[in-house]
Amino acid sequence: MPSAPAPPEAFARAVAGLRAAAPREEILLEETQAPQRLAPYAFALSATVLRDGDEVASGRLILLHEPAGHDAWRGTLRLVTLITAELEEELAGDPMVPEVAWTWLIDGLDQQEAAYTAIGGTITRTESTRFGELAGPAPTADLEIRASWTPTSDDLGAHLQGWCEMLASTAGLPPPGITAFNRQRASTP
Repeated sequence: MPSAPAPPEAFARAVAGLRAAAPREEILLEETQAPQRLAPYAFALSATVLRDGDEVASGRLILLHEPAGHDAWRGTLRLVTLITAELEEELAGDPMVPEVAWTWLIDGLDQQEAAYTAIGGTITRTESTRFGELAGPAPTADLEIRASWTPTSDDLGAHLQGWCEMLASTAGLPPPGITAFNRQRASTP
């Protein structure tokens, strides 16, 4: 059986850049199955963000490559992400949360000097209260970030680092080297 043709050089360099970038220790990355119908070439990473040993956010970053280019992308490569996290109680009702969450992506990419174009996305905040047989813990609020952008170079290490900064912000992690205060107060006797 003949072997599959080698992927285009631009896609191979982009994948190598994603594989080479190392996130902070609280973010665990692993390669996962990429969707096959969105573009001729695809690669995907999943992320789990841990805080104090607990999973507080998760995400997926998908690299798409269309060698002939794509008008809507304004390029041949496209990064697509989905990030979900439970919101802390004091943020759940804040009407500015979607705007702030969007800046996490823009700031993460800009701080890493990850050049991009054609960026867009949605921020969704949901609140859940359980009733009846599902009654249980206090109401929860979740944040979902869906976004995509076109990198203007195929060196994607900076894009992965910017995405990881967004994950850290979404998860409420302090900046590297800073220790967060425990937000839970000890109960008084």
